[in-house]
Amino acid sequence: MTAPLTPPHQPHEPSRDDNAWQAPPTGPGPSSMYAYDTAKDEAESAAELRKDLRDSALVLVAVTLLGVALGFLWLWLAPRVPLVSTDEAVFLKDTEGEEAIGADGTFLLLGVGLGVLTALAVFLFRRRGGIALVVALAVGSVLGSLLGWGIGVWFGPSRDVVEHARQVGEGVTFDAYLDLRAKGALLAWPVAAMLVHLGLTALFGPRDPEPDQHWPGDPAAPTQ
Repeated sequence: MTAPLTPPHQPHEPSRDDNAWQAPPTGPGPSSMYAYDTAKDEAESAAELRKDLRDSALVLVAVTLLGVALGFLWLWLAPRVPLVSTDEAVFLKDTEGEEAIGADGTFLLLGVGLGVLTALAVFLFRRRGGIALVVALAVGSVLGSLLGWGIGVWFGPSRDVVEHARQVGEGVTFDAYLDLRAKGALLAWPVAAMLVHLGLTALFGPRDPEPDQHWPGDPAAPTQ
């Protein structure tokens, strides 16, 4: 009898269990792509925040400086209260005049007009709006109203009525100092600006995209 022939050496073929322990493939995977997208979103958010703050600061300064125009327009358009002095005291020349009420009404109308103009300008400057921009418009309107009031009083007739009467002489008509008796008129500008800007944003502002809605059984519904 002869011994059985030994089969030639066969190379070892890797089994399914051996492949399970191989090293993971190199290159960008799902986790690295997610980290990249997150970093990109954070960078874009930071850039957008800086732009919002820059635009808001610009709006705040520009609207506040318009208070100078408000002050000089009020000083120019507001009716004057005529006074006359005697050797005893200073009196109203026209006791039934409504010039004091007219001065408050002029300031109120000017504030409303500037509120409409500034709201329209801010909306055209940046239609998308934003909380920071709206806050800047509101604060700038309040500061502009205060600035206009101060300018009108500062550059108007002297607040020292007795000294003014002494300078012009007895029996000579002169103007009383310009003042805002109804302090609520200071809110005309910011209230008008907020209402107009809100209306423009609601009517003509950009709309958020609506999410896709699919009913069960809809052929266009995404399959899982």
